[in-house]
Amino acid sequence: MLSDIKILDLSTLLPGPYASMMLADLGAEVLRVESSTRTDLLREMMPKVGESSAAHQYLNRSKKSIALDLKKPEAIEIIKALVKKYDVVLEQFRPGVMNRLGIGYEKIKAINPSIIYCAITGYGQTGPYKNRAGHDLNYLSISGISSYSKRKKQAPVPQGIQIADVAGGSLHSVIGILAALHHRQKTGQGQFIDISMTDCAFALNAMGMPETLASNNATNAESHLLNGGSFYDYYPTSDGRYISIGSIEPKFFNGLCKLLNLESLIPLANKASAQKQIKDSFTQTFKQKSFTQWQSIFADLDLCVEPVLDLKEASNHPQLIARNMIIDVPQKQNGLQKQLSNPIKFSNYQVKYQQTGGEVGADSNEILSQLGFNATSIAMLKKNGVVNNTN
Repeated sequence: MLSDIKILDLSTLLPGPYASMMLADLGAEVLRVESSTRTDLLREMMPKVGESSAAHQYLNRSKKSIALDLKKPEAIEIIKALVKKYDVVLEQFRPGVMNRLGIGYEKIKAINPSIIYCAITGYGQTGPYKNRAGHDLNYLSISGISSYSKRKKQAPVPQGIQIADVAGGSLHSVIGILAALHHRQKTGQGQFIDISMTDCAFALNAMGMPETLASNNATNAESHLLNGGSFYDYYPTSDGRYISIGSIEPKFFNGLCKLLNLESLIPLANKASAQKQIKDSFTQTFKQKSFTQWQSIFADLDLCVEPVLDLKEASNHPQLIARNMIIDVPQKQNGLQKQLSNPIKFSNYQVKYQQTGGEVGADSNEILSQLGFNATSIAMLKKNGVVNNTN
């Protein structure tokens, strides 16, 4: 789908690499520029498979890698040579860093006017927080999400996934890049894309924020239909597992109540004052059977009731298996590695996975040769610490 697009990825950790992985899955040629002097912490996460983490090998699949010390002028010249041949630059430094290195948007634009330059930051390129450090937890806090994603009178809970990083930074970057590519196809113009993970997380308040703006009252914990303010919730089983109930439509709620012999609750479904009574009744009922028993009861029923699975159970769920959500990706030395697949299904395109994420600068020689450097020049660059010396 994107086989004619070349992406130069200078990002690290999660947001940028997830975005460029999605684009690589769709056929884009992605070259990751890694530091030859500073290890990407993602590589060191546990568990490791060989020399790097399983997470790194997933997020950097189907990409090539060159390792450069961007503090050296020769490395900057290599970047400038590369951008002549690329369509997109993706970076994740704090605002101003790329300018200080001499490869900010205006410098790159002067070399390649049609370049699309996407910068992912915590707070964006403008505003009083633009130079402030942060992580996913901080962006969710600033955006208001943490304040009502909890139980009443309890602390917010760190989320199992990085919402601001991925749903915020990664996916909005992909949307922005694809939109900019379409615009360039029509006009020939490149442009700068400013992605703030806080902005994007803030924009995800699709239900709570309209309510807050309309009423001028902040949405609170367990205050509306979908954040614990109704029976739409999780319920413990007799053995300490949980079942989710999402039966908010009348036909599902009515069917559920009849199944559980709780028909008296049916007239109370839409009464805010009755939600505690409904939840208490469901809690008492679901505690009477084990997780496995409830799974068996609801397996063939269409009532918006599902078990809360752990990741191992989810990876073996028949629906996710049928959707090919776990695939085998080639490794250069160790055969195949199981990874999450790309979730987007196309009628006229089949995603291809070339290999798992490789070693730092695994393709440095190849990339430099394509730029016209001979073996002697490459050896000198390595000797001078411009390029990593492991390949």
